Parts: sequence; C-alpha cells; structure tokens
Amino acid sequence: MDAAFKALADPSRRQLLDRLRDRNGQTLRELCASLDMARQSVSKHLAVLEAAELVTTVRRGREKLHYLNAAPINAIAERWISRFDRDRANALADLKTALEQEPMSTESTDSSTFVYTTYIRTTPERLWQALTDPAFTRRYWGVSFGTDWAPGSPMTWTETGATTEDPEQVVLVHEPHRKLAYTWHTFSPQWAEANGISEELRARLAAERRSRVTFDLEAEGDQVKLTVTHEFDRTGTLQSMCSQGWPAILSSLKTLLETGEPLA
Repeated sequence: MDAAFKALADPSRRQLLDRLRDRNGQTLRELCASLDMARQSVSKHLAVLEAAELVTTVRRGREKLHYLNAAPINAIAERWISRFDRDRANALADLKTALEQEPMSTESTDSSTFVYTTYIRTTPERLWQALTDPAFTRRYWGVSFGTDWAPGSPMTWTETGATTEDPEQVVLVHEPHRKLAYTWHTFSPQWAEANGISEELRARLAAERRSRVTFDLEAEGDQVKLTVTHEFDRTGTLQSMCSQGWPAILSSLKTLLETGEPLA
C-alpha cells in the first residue's frame, strides 16, 4: 500500500490515471498526446504507477497498452471500509458524481476491455486449481464449471442453482499453470430468474456479442501475478456489470488462497 500512496501523491500521475479511467488501454503515444508532458516524463510516471500496481500493461502485437488496475485501490477499501459502510459510501459517491459531473461526451471510445492484475501468495499449481476446480470456484465465486478443459470443449456454468450451456460456451485456451481462456456464459431465462435479473436486462445482455475472459499466471518469488482480461462488446451493458464484479471475486479468491477462507 505504501507504493500506491506514494504514486498517488503526485498530481501528474493522478492525471494519467484519470486519462486511463476515461479511456482504458492506451499506448504511450496516445497518453502523451492528451497531456502537456514530455514523452520521457510520461514514461517515468507510468513506470512508477506500474511498480505500484496501479497500472498494468498488455502487449498487442507491437503495441503496449496501459490499463488502470483497481487492485491496490480495492485493497485499501477492503482494509478501511467495512462491508456495513461500503454500501453507504458507494451511494454517497454515486450521488456526488451525479451532481458534479458534466454531461457525458458523445465521442466514441474503445472501452471494450477490462484488465485487472493482482498478486497472490500461492503457487501457480494451487492458483490453477482454484480457477478450474468446481469445489474451489464455488467457495469464492459461487459458480462451478462442468468441462474437461480441453480447447474447444463445451462448458456448463452452474450458479445459484441454474445451469447454462450453449454450443458457443467453450474453452478457448488451456495451458496448465500459465494461461486459461473461455467464452462467457449464456444469458438464459433460467439464469436471469435465479439471479434476480429482469427480462429487459437479460434481453439486452443476450443481444451482445459473446465476451471472453483470459487468466494469465506468472510466478514471481513466493507470489503469483494473476492478470484477468475480459473482452466485451464495446457497445454493450455487460462490461459495467463485470467490471464491478471482478474486483470482489478476485479479492475473495486471494483471501481464500492466502488465509483458507473467502471474504464473507
């Protein structure tokens, strides 16, 4: 946390994070173009933010894309904001934003990818088990998967008693202890009913291009760096829902692996 507080103390670095909040996944060139800062200064600030885990990067061909990483901020909230207070804090923050924000720009932005990086004190083998073993996933996620995990194999998702399956609900990548990817579940009427989702919202979600999620695991000493990349239909509704859900799921996963108990 000390590194995060130190990184956030500089107004230029906060400005960079604001730029990534507004449009995630920017290159160094794009960030420089939107700021009155020399390229070398932006690069140095990004290095500090990356070292503090407030920014994570993803390679796409020759480009290096920068993403705002919420993990350190989420850790601060978990430490000092109790679950009882969190709903009240969120409500006040939403009210303040609604009263103060300027009308939203109609300019199109590429906000179709969510990236979250966290470091977990465990082994790649143990983390892999936590991502694939139904007994594990039920404990911190409330979801269990039915599949042999071979690329191309179908997957069933069971959540709150409802099981969804579909020919396009499949495993994409399976590299044990390194990389896992699969398409997101189908928004069936049974899933919506079990999870209290209105038919109007379910229909909107079902009309979107199916999203996909990738988990990258890298051993770093006695920790594993886990990067979750979720790619969405950029014009859809699912991104905002999952972007709010992933930090809680991954915090619970981290707590389960490091303490033996998921978040309450």
